[in-house]
Order: sequence, then structure tokens, then C-alpha cells
Amino acid sequence: MKLLLFLFLSLHIYASDILTSYRIYGTVDIEKQLDLELSKEEYWKTQVSQIDTTFGYVESYQNILTCDKSQSALHLYSLDDNKTFQLRKKYNAFTGKLKGDKINEGDLKTPTGIYQIVQKLSKETKLDPFYGPFAFVTSYPNVYDSYRGKNGSGIWIHGLPEQDRDEFTRGCIAINNSSIECLSNNIDISKTLLIIDDATIKKNIQKETLISILAQLYEWRYAWIYDDIKSYLSFYSPQFVRFDGMDIQKFTSYKTRVFQKEEKKKIIFSDINVLPYPNSQNIYEISFKEYYRSDTFKFTGNKTLIVELDENKKIKILTEK
Repeated sequence: MKLLLFLFLSLHIYASDILTSYRIYGTVDIEKQLDLELSKEEYWKTQVSQIDTTFGYVESYQNILTCDKSQSALHLYSLDDNKTFQLRKKYNAFTGKLKGDKINEGDLKTPTGIYQIVQKLSKETKLDPFYGPFAFVTSYPNVYDSYRGKNGSGIWIHGLPEQDRDEFTRGCIAINNSSIECLSNNIDISKTLLIIDDATIKKNIQKETLISILAQLYEWRYAWIYDDIKSYLSFYSPQFVRFDGMDIQKFTSYKTRVFQKEEKKKIIFSDINVLPYPNSQNIYEISFKEYYRSDTFKFTGNKTLIVELDENKKIKILTEK
């Protein structure tokens, strides 16, 4: 009873403060207060508690495909009615002829990383029978691959030819034709994410870490909206290089000029995902849909940040696109 009374009084006081702020300053000050609240861990504790964090914080995917190269296995996890990821299918898989992470075109290795499925190919799209009845095109190389200088293309999940089958691929993930047909029937590619690792996929990610990263993501956003250039740039690593090759020095100069305009900005993030990056200790991929409006620039689309946690667990952005 005391707890309920405390919560009621807290909400009443907070609502009273908002009304007073609105009475004196209008909506601008209220928006600023709410933007600040989004950067606090207290808010994200509630949000994360409602999300299955088997693979991380996932808002926009219903299916997670995991490929453990060491076990030659592809697993399909899907959200059940309780919004919990459950193992639905396990497929035996062939991967690259050589072990390790893909670095260069033609090195016969399957990449390690986090990938979207960007296209589904079939006989209707004139798929070569060598790849079986279906093939799913991945987003390799992703933004982190490019940051690290990896190259190549054409990494697919596909079926097998009817004859002359090798027990390895040139870098793709291959499963039996009955399995690729099953997979095709069980996923929507726009809501499916692929995680590839050299070993067992990381699971049951610590909620405390995810809460901290999400709060910091919104601290970064707060600094961005309200032109706090010093705080904004503090989230970037000295080793930062943007997807187009802009290094931290040029990026700092560019953003300083932009912030000096002091334009009113509207920035909304949705469909947020935070996942630990395979084969790494403190690297995370953050992806979301971004809505950005200012007097001089408009953008609506997908955004990806690759961040590293430093010794103080503060995120440092290595690259972004």
C-alpha cells in the first residue's frame, strides 16, 4: 500500500511539474525534459525487463538465424506467443572450405558477423540450379566488415545441386534442398536476422549491459538534439571512421560546423536492436530506424552504429552508417 501511494504521489508531482513547465514555457521545455528522461537507466530497466534478451535487445526481428561454423549447423529461432525466442528448426549446414573469418574475395571462408537477409532468389528469378530451389542473399559486407577492410560479396544461404555436391562451400552457407524449402516457408526475410560465429552463438545477454548501452544511445541523441558538441563527440572513438571514409578529425570539424547553426532538430529512433558482435568481447552492433528533421536536412532510414565499450563501460562509436 505504501509503495502504491509513493508511486501515485511521484507521478502526480511529475505531472504537476510538466504542467507548470507547459504553462510557463510551452511544449519546448517539456520535450527537453522527456528527452532527458529517455537517457536514464531507470526508463530502460522497465523496457529491457519486457524483452527476451536471449540474443540481445531486439525490437524489429521475429526470427534469428544462427550459424555455428564449428558445428556445421544453422538454427532458426522464432518469437512465440510470449515474445520469447524459441528454437524451431535445426539444419545441418556446409560452410566455407577454410576455417576462420572471411577477409578477402575468394578466400573460401564464411564470414563471422551479423547480417540482414536482403533478397530471396528462386527459379522464378532465374536462380542457377547449382544453388538449389532457393537462395537468400545476405548483407555481407556489412558496415563493420568495411570498417575492418574486409571485401568480397555474394554470401548466401542456399540449397544444393542435385549432383557433384562438395561438403564445403566457397564461403556461403548451404543446407539440403528440403531444408532450404522448409526455411523459405518459415521466415519473412524482412523480419529475420542472421548471426554467424566460429563457435557457439552468444546467448542470454546481460540485461545490465543492454540497459547501459540503450541509456547511452539516448544520451548521444540528447546531445545531438540540443547541440552539445562536446558531449556528442565524447561518444566517438579516436579510431572512428564513418562508412564513407571520413575520419574522426574531419568528422569533428564537420559536426562542429553543423552544431553551430543551432537549428531546431527532431530526431526519433524506432525498431532498436542491440546485439553483441560475434567473436568479440566488447563490440556491439546498434541498429534502428531514424527519423531526422531540421531546417536544412531531412532523413528517414536505417542507421547502424558499431560501438566498443571502454574500461568504464562507456560506448565509443567505431563506425556508423
